[in-house]
Amino acid sequence: MTTLLVIAKEPLPGRVKTRLTPPFTPAEAARLAEASLVDTLRAVAATPVRRRVLVLDGTPGPWLPPGFTVVPQVTGGLDERLAAAFAGCTGPALLIGMDTPQVTPELLATGLAGLDGLDGLDGLDGSGDGGSCDACFGPAEDGGFWALGLARPEPELLRGVPMSTPTTGAVQRARLVAAGLRVRDLPRLRDVDTAADAAAVAAVAPHGRFAAELGRLGAVTGR
Repeated sequence: MTTLLVIAKEPLPGRVKTRLTPPFTPAEAARLAEASLVDTLRAVAATPVRRRVLVLDGTPGPWLPPGFTVVPQVTGGLDERLAAAFAGCTGPALLIGMDTPQVTPELLATGLAGLDGLDGLDGLDGSGDGGSCDACFGPAEDGGFWALGLARPEPELLRGVPMSTPTTGAVQRARLVAAGLRVRDLPRLRDVDTAADAAAVAAVAPHGRFAAELGRLGAVTGR
């Protein structure tokens, strides 16, 4: 069974988007985090897939749409939490975070294409060959990654990868290649970490909840 995974934190002040403060207050940063999570979950909900799972640190709120299974994050570093998310899957799985509200159902479908044996786009590991792939990888502009898909979930592919560094994405992708996997690269996206990121992402996806929330905060505060 193919699974779409979203790993996220409950959007509580002081626990999410701390790099947005300043210029935003912790409460405002939490509102932006919730909006980002809402846009992400809406994109996942609109993607044709058999199983949708929210891997959550915290408690679900009214922002959670129907159709999701909620599982708690395990304790440990981010690599362990990501590995555990894949360990709970019995078939192809694509994992994303809550920091790219510009993601679309079409982009997620591209990531899933090939993982379950369906034909997808050309360009497996830069070779130009079409067809199925063993993994897909979505690099982020900050050096991390926004998406990771595995045709056969293997938690050990993530354990020990240094997270939240400028080389995290490169190390993770190299781990996939070293394991002999055929990797399909997805478009590079920008995570929302700073106020500059927030403005850039809102400009890319101006009709989402995130852009609307950023606009409301700007109108109230003059930012």
